[in-house]
Amino acid sequence: MSEENLWRQQIAANPGHSQWYIDRFRAMVDQGKDIVGEARTVDAMVGRGAQILDAGCGPGRIGGHLASVGHVVVGVDLDPELIEAARADHPAAQWICDDLATVDLGSYGITTPFDVVVCAGNVLTFVAPSTRRDVLAGFARVLADDGRVVAGFGAGRGYGFDDFFADAAAVGLRAELNLSTWDLRPFTDDADFLVSVLTKQPAASAGDEPGRSLSAE
Repeated sequence: MSEENLWRQQIAANPGHSQWYIDRFRAMVDQGKDIVGEARTVDAMVGRGAQILDAGCGPGRIGGHLASVGHVVVGVDLDPELIEAARADHPAAQWICDDLATVDLGSYGITTPFDVVVCAGNVLTFVAPSTRRDVLAGFARVLADDGRVVAGFGAGRGYGFDDFFADAAAVGLRAELNLSTWDLRPFTDDADFLVSVLTKQPAASAGDEPGRSLSAE
């Protein structure tokens, strides 16, 4: 399955891609550019000290900001270079190098449910298509009963919005709110970006493909 992962394919084709990605965001910070808009949205959704999972965290730009304002943050990414950068730049959070499709957070001693799972930066369009439901099921598995998943990705990246909604429903998540931007613009039929806030469905309504990713049990 990992061979299908588009990020792994990208770094296999261009071994310098991860460092380029790290340098790109560090340069933006040095230039005073705003790179934490998604994090501000998540921060507004929870009280201080919330448990937050940054799924596909990259070099930690979102989770690092959330940790800096007082949340308890765990970030997961499969790219060791990105995780190394996150640990160097944002030591207040916990960063784990693992695959969202198969990681068992319990094996890292993480058993507290998350108030928010944030998956930004088009991460869901990079995971192997065959593992999308495993990844989403993992989000549902580690989510607090009243917690929320916030996922954002663009159109035209090989993962249709309707397919995403179907996958989410199949693993017991339902869209509570859909937006077209991280600054809360309404979602429309012609939107080219989706930010979806998902909650757990009642157990009896959940789909029959629960998956085994991100188990905290």
